[in-house]
Amino acid sequence: MIVTDTIWTPDISAAKSRSKYEALAHAIREGVAGGQLQPGAQLPPVRDLAYRVGVTPGTVARAYRLLVDDRVLVAGVGRGTFVADRSAHIPPGLTQDIAQNMAPSLMADFQLEQAIPGYLVSPRMPDVGQSALMARVLCDLVAQPAQMLMRYPSRVTDRAARAAFHATLDAQAVGPAEVDDIVLAHGGQNAVVMIMQTVLHGPAPAMIVDELSYNGFRSAAELCRAEVYSVPWDDEGPQLDAFAQLVRQHRVQLYCTAAEVCNPTTRATSPARRVAIAEIAKRHGVHVIDDDCYSRTQRLGPSYRALLPDLGWYVTSPSKSLTPALRIGFAVAPQACGQALVRTATGHSFGLSQLVCHTYASVMAAPEMPGIIAAVTARIAQDVACAVQVLAGYDLAWADGAPFVWLTLPSPWRAGAFVDAAKTTGVVLKSAEAFVQRDSRMVHAVRIAVNGAVTHDDFHTAMQRLRGLLDAPPARIAV
Repeated sequence: MIVTDTIWTPDISAAKSRSKYEALAHAIREGVAGGQLQPGAQLPPVRDLAYRVGVTPGTVARAYRLLVDDRVLVAGVGRGTFVADRSAHIPPGLTQDIAQNMAPSLMADFQLEQAIPGYLVSPRMPDVGQSALMARVLCDLVAQPAQMLMRYPSRVTDRAARAAFHATLDAQAVGPAEVDDIVLAHGGQNAVVMIMQTVLHGPAPAMIVDELSYNGFRSAAELCRAEVYSVPWDDEGPQLDAFAQLVRQHRVQLYCTAAEVCNPTTRATSPARRVAIAEIAKRHGVHVIDDDCYSRTQRLGPSYRALLPDLGWYVTSPSKSLTPALRIGFAVAPQACGQALVRTATGHSFGLSQLVCHTYASVMAAPEMPGIIAAVTARIAQDVACAVQVLAGYDLAWADGAPFVWLTLPSPWRAGAFVDAAKTTGVVLKSAEAFVQRDSRMVHAVRIAVNGAVTHDDFHTAMQRLRGLLDAPPARIAV
């Protein structure tokens, strides 16, 4: 079925608050959710839909790309673009009734992760015993005092979790920190949002992110109505002149970065460059969030919190070392800002459930925990080493301990075309487009994530398929 044969046409006339490509993507999502676009329906070619809607072909292509990345649509090289089949490959354990009531994008996530052995979009930790450990801890909750199940959370009820995290901190890396300097969040992303809400002020706050960086920073900035500017990098990290100019020109209040492992490039800011950036931040009163959710086997230098006692913030979570299902994150505030962040967290949700706090504290105290962390690290290292070996000779970047590698594509490959071609071979990746500002320069690269749900043999096969694409690019790359 081809959509051009139906009477359905996306309407973007009323979407004044969105860009045209976002409005078009939203309209297509609504069509899928409302049943006007059935699974398997083929969407019109880019130029045809552009003419009908009254936008440029580039706008349609970008909307299609966004929906393909979100698994609402699927694209095949030379075949066209289709609505994802949400009814196929329902995961074991999900009833048909539950699956039918899932959001289309969520159902598509389940489909791809279950159906494609090479699903390497987002890092996932392998289960090497942590799920059984958490299940045991949750069962032990029934023996806890009844008041744990009947009270609002507070700084008293979450202290055990904060203390358990505090015991893991490296004082040289993070700087002096007390248990009361730690504020809990519903994951690392929530910690970033809360810090932004604590430090950003005025009608038009401005902040800086790295040119290639975690897109959650930009999403959080949008929630806080902050203008975002990106700083280019050189071999040591953010370019000092560009950083200083942005700070002065836009009266920047906050810089968000990951000094140890940049997501997606795996690059680190050199210790000397961190000191220089910290000096500029101190001179202009710029707060710095140092996201350390991804960590190296051996740290390269201190965090910005250690370098900026009055302005540096340290953020991490167990999502990239244990599991993302345990929604807990940690923000270590500058000592003068801890109470302000506590007020923000209290205004959000009163704090984290005692059930989550008890689970985290108990898991971290379990005698098998060091072995689990070691096994997770070993599995990540095994897959990263496989990627490095199979893709040897191409421009690949990685960091010991980080569950992804960064592949800069050789000419004539473009990022979007390579992602599409990889998908036809059963390998699903994330394009560089997901990590840049909308108006930034085009970067032709992809992030290859380690997915612990994918066996090592399947990961090896996926790398061989990528190698085949790199070794034999088509003479003409489709737009």
